[in-house]
Amino acid sequence: MEALRLFGAIVALIGSLFLFLGALGILRMPDLYNRMQAGTKSTTLGSILTLLGIGMYHPDWFLQTFILVAFLVTTNPLSSHALARAAHFAGIPLTKKTVLDRLAEDEAQEKADTEKGADHE
Repeated sequence: MEALRLFGAIVALIGSLFLFLGALGILRMPDLYNRMQAGTKSTTLGSILTLLGIGMYHPDWFLQTFILVAFLVTTNPLSSHALARAAHFAGIPLTKKTVLDRLAEDEAQEKADTEKGADHE
């Protein structure tokens, strides 16, 4: 039982490290989209590890922490994606170092296809 508590504490500590690195990534990234990616990926993993570590440290809480992990796994990426799309449609610029913008390319292609279809009618 003591080994499980020690392992849970180590897993929670590693999760805390990922959360710290996510905060550092938010400070260091050049634009909103990169900050959002750094924050979402590391906070999702950090939160999962922290919660699982707490669940191992307190085995009677494991079911509740597992439910929270399932909720985080589904909601963090979805909310990040929705916020990034909203920011893109609002016109928040990418960093000048960005090489590729697939969403803008898809929008341009869709607009061209729509105009092409309207010309044929």
